[in-house]
Amino acid sequence: MATTKKSTAKKAATKTASRAKKSAGAEKSGALVRRQKPATLVTGGTGFLGSHLVRLLVDEGVKPLRVLTTNAPAWLEELGVEAVEGSITSPEAVARAVEGVGEIYHLAGKVSRAEEGAHEMYRLHVEGTRVLCEAARAVGVRSVVMASSSGTIAVTEDGDVVPDEDWPTPLDIISRWPYYASKLYQERVALENFSGKNQRLVIMNPSLLLGPGDERLSSTKVVLDFLARKIPTVPKGGLNFVDARDTARAFYSAMQNGAHGERYLLGASNWTFEKFFGRLERITKVSAPFISLPSKLAVVGARGLSSLFRQWKLAPPVEPAEIEMAEYFWYFDSSKARTELGFAPRDPQETLLDTVTYVRENFLGGEAFRNSA
Repeated sequence: MATTKKSTAKKAATKTASRAKKSAGAEKSGALVRRQKPATLVTGGTGFLGSHLVRLLVDEGVKPLRVLTTNAPAWLEELGVEAVEGSITSPEAVARAVEGVGEIYHLAGKVSRAEEGAHEMYRLHVEGTRVLCEAARAVGVRSVVMASSSGTIAVTEDGDVVPDEDWPTPLDIISRWPYYASKLYQERVALENFSGKNQRLVIMNPSLLLGPGDERLSSTKVVLDFLARKIPTVPKGGLNFVDARDTARAFYSAMQNGAHGERYLLGASNWTFEKFFGRLERITKVSAPFISLPSKLAVVGARGLSSLFRQWKLAPPVEPAEIEMAEYFWYFDSSKARTELGFAPRDPQETLLDTVTYVRENFLGGEAFRNSA
Protein backbone atom coordinates (compact mmCIF):
# COMPACT_ATOMS: atom_id res chain seq x y z
CA MET A 1 0.00 0.00 0.00
CA ALA A 2 2.84 2.39 0.92
CA THR A 3 4.58 1.52 -2.33
CA THR A 4 1.47 2.38 -4.28
CA LYS A 5 1.16 5.76 -2.50
CA LYS A 6 4.83 6.53 -3.24
CA SER A 7 4.35 5.57 -6.88
CA THR A 8 1.24 7.77 -7.21
CA ALA A 9 2.97 10.69 -5.55
CA LYS A 10 5.98 10.29 -7.85
CA LYS A 11 3.76 10.26 -10.93
CA ALA A 12 1.91 13.39 -9.73
CA ALA A 13 5.20 15.15 -9.08
CA THR A 14 6.43 14.16 -12.55
CA LYS A 15 3.25 15.50 -14.19
CA THR A 16 3.51 18.75 -12.23
CA ALA A 17 7.12 19.18 -13.28
CA SER A 18 6.21 18.38 -16.87
CA ARG A 19 3.41 20.93 -16.86
CA ALA A 20 5.70 23.54 -15.35
CA LYS A 21 8.33 22.80 -17.97
CA LYS A 22 5.77 23.09 -20.78
CA SER A 23 4.41 26.30 -19.28
CA ALA A 24 7.90 27.76 -19.05
CA GLY A 25 8.58 26.63 -22.58
CA ALA A 26 5.34 28.18 -23.80
CA GLU A 27 6.18 31.46 -22.06
CA LYS A 28 9.63 31.40 -23.57
CA SER A 29 8.18 30.56 -26.98
CA GLY A 30 5.59 33.32 -26.62
CA ALA A 31 8.25 35.82 -25.68
CA LEU A 32 10.29 34.72 -28.68
CA VAL A 33 7.29 35.17 -30.97
CA ARG A 34 6.69 38.64 -29.54
CA ARG A 35 10.31 39.60 -30.05
CA GLN A 36 10.21 38.38 -33.62
CA LYS A 37 7.06 40.23 -34.63
CA PRO A 38 7.82 41.93 -37.97
CA ALA A 39 8.42 45.65 -37.72
CA THR A 40 6.87 48.42 -39.77
CA LEU A 41 9.35 50.71 -41.53
CA VAL A 42 8.68 54.26 -42.71
CA THR A 43 11.18 55.97 -45.01
CA GLY A 44 10.90 59.74 -45.14
CA GLY A 45 9.13 59.60 -41.78
CA THR A 46 10.32 63.03 -40.67
CA GLY A 47 8.96 64.93 -43.68
CA PHE A 48 5.61 66.69 -44.02
CA LEU A 49 3.51 63.66 -44.90
CA GLY A 50 5.81 61.21 -43.10
CA SER A 51 5.51 62.93 -39.72
CA HIS A 52 1.71 62.81 -39.94
CA LEU A 53 1.86 59.13 -40.92
CA VAL A 54 4.25 58.16 -38.11
CA ARG A 55 2.04 59.84 -35.51
CA LEU A 56 -1.01 58.12 -36.95
CA LEU A 57 0.70 54.72 -36.80
CA VAL A 58 1.66 55.34 -33.18
CA ASP A 59 -1.95 56.29 -32.37
CA GLU A 60 -3.14 53.10 -34.09
CA GLY A 61 -0.81 50.99 -31.96
CA VAL A 62 1.43 49.86 -34.81
CA LYS A 63 4.62 48.44 -33.28
CA PRO A 64 7.46 47.85 -33.49
CA LEU A 65 7.75 50.99 -35.61
CA ARG A 66 10.96 52.12 -37.27
CA VAL A 67 11.96 55.19 -39.32
CA LEU A 68 14.87 55.49 -41.74
CA THR A 69 16.09 59.09 -41.67
CA THR A 70 19.24 61.07 -42.29
CA ASN A 71 18.68 63.06 -39.11
CA ALA A 72 16.50 61.75 -36.28
CA PRO A 73 14.52 64.46 -34.44
CA ALA A 74 13.87 64.13 -30.72
CA TRP A 75 10.13 63.58 -31.17
CA LEU A 76 10.72 60.13 -32.69
CA GLU A 77 12.29 58.89 -29.46
CA GLU A 78 9.57 60.60 -27.43
CA LEU A 79 6.98 58.60 -29.38
CA GLY A 80 8.90 55.36 -28.83
CA VAL A 81 9.84 55.03 -32.49
CA GLU A 82 13.14 53.42 -33.42
CA ALA A 83 15.31 55.56 -35.70
CA VAL A 84 17.84 54.13 -38.14
CA GLU A 85 20.06 56.90 -39.44
CA GLY A 86 21.18 56.80 -43.05
CA SER A 87 20.24 57.64 -46.61
CA ILE A 88 17.74 55.76 -48.77
CA THR A 89 20.51 55.53 -51.38
CA SER A 90 22.89 53.71 -49.01
CA PRO A 91 22.64 49.90 -49.37
CA GLU A 92 24.23 49.47 -45.93
CA ALA A 93 21.79 51.82 -44.16
CA VAL A 94 18.79 50.36 -45.98
CA ALA A 95 19.89 46.80 -45.11
CA ARG A 96 19.94 47.77 -41.42
CA ALA A 97 16.57 49.44 -41.71
CA VAL A 98 14.75 46.51 -43.35
CA GLU A 99 16.06 43.81 -41.02
CA GLY A 100 13.08 42.12 -39.37
CA VAL A 101 10.58 44.26 -41.28
CA GLY A 102 7.28 42.94 -42.66
CA GLU A 103 5.83 46.09 -44.26
CA ILE A 104 7.18 49.39 -45.55
CA TYR A 105 5.76 52.84 -46.14
CA HIS A 106 8.13 54.40 -48.67
CA LEU A 107 7.91 58.20 -48.55
CA ALA A 108 11.56 59.25 -48.81
CA GLY A 109 12.24 61.83 -51.48
CA LYS A 110 12.61 65.48 -52.34
CA VAL A 111 10.14 68.03 -53.68
CA SER A 112 11.66 70.67 -55.95
CA ARG A 113 10.43 72.59 -58.94
CA ALA A 114 13.90 73.84 -59.92
CA GLU A 115 15.87 72.13 -62.70
CA GLU A 116 19.02 72.31 -60.59
CA GLY A 117 17.69 69.54 -58.38
CA ALA A 118 17.13 67.04 -61.20
CA HIS A 119 20.13 64.81 -60.47
CA GLU A 120 19.42 64.68 -56.74
CA MET A 121 15.75 63.84 -57.27
CA TYR A 122 16.61 61.05 -59.70
CA ARG A 123 19.12 59.66 -57.21
CA LEU A 124 16.66 59.71 -54.32
CA HIS A 125 13.48 58.67 -56.13
CA VAL A 126 14.78 56.17 -58.66
CA GLU A 127 18.05 54.80 -57.30
CA GLY A 128 16.84 54.96 -53.70
CA THR A 129 13.69 53.04 -54.56
CA ARG A 130 15.70 50.37 -56.38
CA VAL A 131 17.98 49.95 -53.34
CA LEU A 132 14.99 49.69 -51.00
CA CYS A 133 13.06 47.20 -53.15
CA GLU A 134 16.06 44.93 -53.56
CA ALA A 135 16.73 44.96 -49.81
CA ALA A 136 13.05 44.39 -49.01
CA ARG A 137 12.86 41.45 -51.39
CA ALA A 138 15.98 39.90 -49.85
CA VAL A 139 14.53 39.83 -46.32
CA GLY A 140 11.01 38.77 -47.27
CA VAL A 141 9.07 42.01 -46.84
CA ARG A 142 5.50 41.38 -47.99
CA SER A 143 4.00 44.84 -48.54
CA VAL A 144 5.24 48.24 -49.70
CA VAL A 145 3.00 51.32 -49.88
CA MET A 146 4.85 53.96 -51.88
CA ALA A 147 4.29 57.69 -52.23
CA SER A 148 4.34 59.02 -55.78
CA SER A 149 2.48 62.04 -57.16
CA SER A 150 -0.75 62.75 -58.98
CA GLY A 151 1.45 64.57 -61.48
CA THR A 152 2.57 61.28 -63.01
CA ILE A 153 -0.97 60.85 -64.37
CA ALA A 154 -3.26 63.80 -63.91
CA VAL A 155 -2.23 66.90 -65.84
CA THR A 156 -3.89 68.34 -68.93
CA GLU A 157 -3.56 71.48 -71.00
CA ASP A 158 -7.18 72.58 -71.05
CA GLY A 159 -8.92 71.16 -67.98
CA ASP A 160 -11.83 69.92 -70.08
CA VAL A 161 -11.36 66.35 -68.82
CA VAL A 162 -10.93 64.92 -65.32
CA PRO A 163 -8.43 62.01 -65.41
CA ASP A 164 -8.53 58.94 -63.22
CA GLU A 165 -6.00 56.13 -62.67
CA ASP A 166 -6.54 54.76 -66.19
CA TRP A 167 -5.60 58.04 -67.86
CA PRO A 168 -2.56 57.63 -70.16
CA THR A 169 0.66 59.09 -68.79
CA PRO A 170 1.11 62.59 -70.32
CA LEU A 171 4.80 62.11 -71.06
CA ASP A 172 4.99 65.11 -73.38
CA ILE A 173 4.00 67.36 -70.45
CA ILE A 174 5.61 65.90 -67.34
CA SER A 175 8.97 65.23 -69.01
CA ARG A 176 9.53 69.00 -68.85
CA TRP A 177 9.83 68.96 -65.07
CA PRO A 178 12.43 66.79 -63.28
CA TYR A 179 10.32 66.19 -60.18
CA TYR A 180 7.41 64.54 -62.00
CA ALA A 181 9.66 62.70 -64.44
CA SER A 182 11.66 61.20 -61.56
CA LYS A 183 8.45 60.13 -59.77
CA LEU A 184 7.23 58.38 -62.91
CA TYR A 185 10.49 56.45 -63.22
CA GLN A 186 10.28 55.68 -59.50
CA GLU A 187 6.94 53.96 -60.04
CA ARG A 188 8.35 51.87 -62.87
CA VAL A 189 11.44 50.85 -60.92
CA ALA A 190 9.32 49.82 -57.94
CA LEU A 191 7.02 47.68 -60.09
CA GLU A 192 10.02 46.03 -61.76
CA ASN A 193 11.76 45.23 -58.48
CA PHE A 194 8.90 44.36 -56.12
CA SER A 195 6.35 42.25 -57.95
CA GLY A 196 7.23 38.67 -57.12
CA LYS A 197 5.40 35.98 -55.18
CA ASN A 198 4.03 37.20 -51.83
CA GLN A 199 5.05 40.75 -52.67
CA ARG A 200 2.50 43.57 -52.76
CA LEU A 201 3.24 47.08 -54.01
CA VAL A 202 0.62 49.83 -53.70
CA ILE A 203 1.29 53.22 -55.33
CA MET A 204 -0.28 56.33 -53.82
CA ASN A 205 -0.66 59.47 -55.93
CA PRO A 206 -1.60 62.47 -53.78
CA SER A 207 -1.96 65.97 -55.17
CA LEU A 208 -0.55 69.15 -53.60
CA LEU A 209 -0.30 68.51 -49.85
CA LEU A 210 -1.59 71.24 -47.58
CA GLY A 211 -2.37 71.42 -43.87
CA PRO A 212 -0.27 72.08 -40.75
CA GLY A 213 3.21 70.74 -40.08
CA ASP A 214 5.17 71.49 -43.27
CA GLU A 215 8.38 72.54 -41.54
CA ARG A 216 10.39 72.63 -44.80
CA LEU A 217 7.69 74.35 -46.87
CA SER A 218 7.98 71.49 -49.33
CA SER A 219 4.33 71.86 -50.38
CA THR A 220 2.83 74.85 -48.62
CA LYS A 221 5.19 77.49 -50.05
CA VAL A 222 2.40 78.66 -52.37
CA VAL A 223 0.46 79.81 -49.30
CA LEU A 224 3.50 81.60 -47.88
CA ASP A 225 4.08 83.29 -51.25
CA PHE A 226 0.45 84.41 -51.31
CA LEU A 227 0.68 85.86 -47.80
CA ALA A 228 3.94 87.59 -48.71
CA ARG A 229 2.32 89.02 -51.88
CA LYS A 230 4.89 87.37 -54.13
CA ILE A 231 2.34 86.09 -56.64
CA PRO A 232 1.82 88.93 -59.16
CA THR A 233 -0.68 87.35 -61.56
CA VAL A 234 -3.42 84.76 -61.71
CA PRO A 235 -2.39 81.68 -63.74
CA LYS A 236 -4.93 80.35 -66.20
CA GLY A 237 -4.69 76.77 -64.93
CA GLY A 238 -6.10 74.84 -62.01
CA LEU A 239 -4.91 72.69 -59.15
CA ASN A 240 -5.99 69.86 -56.91
CA PHE A 241 -4.95 69.80 -53.25
CA VAL A 242 -5.44 67.46 -50.31
CA ASP A 243 -4.86 67.58 -46.56
CA ALA A 244 -1.69 65.77 -45.45
CA ARG A 245 -3.56 64.32 -42.46
CA ASP A 246 -6.19 62.73 -44.70
CA THR A 247 -3.45 61.47 -46.99
CA ALA A 248 -1.68 59.77 -44.08
CA ARG A 249 -4.93 58.02 -43.18
CA ALA A 250 -5.30 56.82 -46.79
CA PHE A 251 -1.77 55.38 -46.71
CA TYR A 252 -2.62 53.44 -43.55
CA SER A 253 -5.78 52.12 -45.19
CA ALA A 254 -3.82 51.17 -48.32
CA MET A 255 -1.55 48.96 -46.23
CA GLN A 256 -4.64 47.07 -45.10
CA ASN A 257 -6.71 47.07 -48.29
CA GLY A 258 -4.71 48.31 -51.28
CA ALA A 259 -4.33 46.00 -54.28
CA HIS A 260 -0.96 45.01 -55.72
CA GLY A 261 0.24 47.10 -58.65
CA GLU A 262 -2.62 49.58 -58.31
CA ARG A 263 -2.43 53.37 -58.18
CA TYR A 264 -4.70 55.51 -56.01
CA LEU A 265 -5.20 59.20 -56.75
CA LEU A 266 -5.77 61.23 -53.57
CA GLY A 267 -7.29 64.70 -53.85
CA ALA A 268 -9.95 66.85 -52.20
CA SER A 269 -10.80 69.62 -54.66
CA ASN A 270 -10.32 70.64 -58.29
CA TRP A 271 -10.14 74.46 -58.31
CA THR A 272 -8.95 77.09 -60.73
CA PHE A 273 -6.14 79.23 -59.35
CA GLU A 274 -8.54 82.15 -59.41
CA LYS A 275 -10.86 80.29 -57.03
CA PHE A 276 -7.95 79.08 -54.89
CA PHE A 277 -6.57 82.59 -54.43
CA GLY A 278 -10.07 83.93 -53.85
CA ARG A 279 -10.60 81.49 -50.97
CA LEU A 280 -7.23 82.44 -49.50
CA GLU A 281 -8.19 86.10 -49.74
CA ARG A 282 -11.36 85.48 -47.71
CA ILE A 283 -9.43 83.64 -45.01
CA THR A 284 -6.39 85.92 -44.79
CA LYS A 285 -7.80 89.32 -45.83
CA VAL A 286 -4.74 89.59 -48.10
CA SER A 287 -5.73 90.82 -51.56
CA ALA A 288 -5.50 88.17 -54.25
CA PRO A 289 -3.77 88.98 -57.55
CA PHE A 290 -6.24 90.03 -60.23
CA ILE A 291 -4.09 90.46 -63.34
CA SER A 292 -4.06 87.53 -65.77
CA LEU A 293 -1.48 87.35 -68.56
CA PRO A 294 -1.35 85.06 -71.62
CA SER A 295 0.51 81.87 -70.74
CA LYS A 296 3.53 82.47 -72.94
CA LEU A 297 3.95 86.03 -71.70
CA ALA A 298 3.69 84.94 -68.07
CA VAL A 299 6.33 82.23 -68.49
CA VAL A 300 8.71 84.42 -70.48
CA GLY A 301 8.34 87.20 -67.92
CA ALA A 302 9.09 84.81 -65.04
CA ARG A 303 12.20 83.52 -66.80
CA GLY A 304 13.46 87.04 -67.42
CA LEU A 305 12.87 88.05 -63.82
CA SER A 306 14.56 84.88 -62.57
CA SER A 307 17.59 85.55 -64.76
CA LEU A 308 17.97 89.07 -63.37
CA PHE A 309 17.72 87.91 -59.78
CA ARG A 310 20.30 85.18 -60.34
CA GLN A 311 22.68 87.67 -61.90
CA TRP A 312 22.34 89.68 -58.71
CA LYS A 313 22.96 86.45 -56.78
CA LEU A 314 19.49 86.59 -55.26
CA ALA A 315 16.76 83.98 -55.12
CA PRO A 316 13.95 84.82 -57.56
CA PRO A 317 10.56 85.51 -55.93
CA VAL A 318 8.94 82.71 -57.96
CA GLU A 319 10.59 79.93 -59.98
CA PRO A 320 9.76 80.02 -63.72
CA ALA A 321 8.84 76.33 -63.57
CA GLU A 322 6.18 77.11 -60.96
CA ILE A 323 4.61 79.69 -63.28
CA GLU A 324 4.73 77.26 -66.20
CA MET A 325 3.12 74.45 -64.19
CA ALA A 326 0.33 76.75 -63.02
CA GLU A 327 -0.75 77.25 -66.63
CA TYR A 328 -1.86 73.60 -66.73
CA PHE A 329 -4.76 71.81 -65.07
CA TRP A 330 -3.96 69.24 -62.37
CA TYR A 331 -7.53 67.97 -61.94
CA PHE A 332 -8.50 64.34 -61.31
CA ASP A 333 -11.12 61.98 -59.90
CA SER A 334 -10.45 60.23 -56.55
CA SER A 335 -13.43 57.85 -56.72
CA LYS A 336 -11.24 54.73 -56.72
CA ALA A 337 -9.55 55.67 -53.44
CA ARG A 338 -12.90 56.58 -51.91
CA THR A 339 -14.39 53.22 -52.88
CA GLU A 340 -11.48 50.86 -52.19
CA LEU A 341 -9.66 52.64 -49.36
CA GLY A 342 -12.47 54.55 -47.67
CA PHE A 343 -10.69 57.82 -48.49
CA ALA A 344 -12.76 60.70 -47.10
CA PRO A 345 -11.01 64.09 -47.30
CA ARG A 346 -12.15 66.85 -45.00
CA ASP A 347 -13.69 70.17 -46.05
CA PRO A 348 -11.04 72.00 -48.13
CA GLN A 349 -11.87 75.22 -46.30
CA GLU A 350 -10.68 73.61 -43.05
CA THR A 351 -7.44 72.55 -44.74
CA LEU A 352 -6.79 76.06 -46.05
CA LEU A 353 -7.51 77.65 -42.67
CA ASP A 354 -5.18 75.26 -40.84
CA THR A 355 -2.47 75.81 -43.46
CA VAL A 356 -2.68 79.58 -43.19
CA THR A 357 -2.64 79.45 -39.40
CA TYR A 358 0.43 77.20 -39.39
CA VAL A 359 2.35 79.27 -41.95
CA ARG A 360 1.59 82.54 -40.17
CA GLU A 361 2.58 81.22 -36.75
CA ASN A 362 5.76 79.50 -37.87
CA PHE A 363 7.09 81.62 -40.75
CA LEU A 364 5.57 85.08 -40.45
CA GLY A 365 5.46 85.60 -36.70
CA GLY A 366 2.01 87.15 -36.90
CA GLU A 367 3.22 89.88 -39.27
CA ALA A 368 0.64 88.91 -41.87
CA PHE A 369 -2.13 89.61 -39.36
CA ARG A 370 -0.84 93.16 -38.74
CA ASN A 371 -0.43 93.84 -42.44
CA SER A 372 -3.95 92.71 -43.24
CA ALA A 373 -5.63 94.57 -40.38
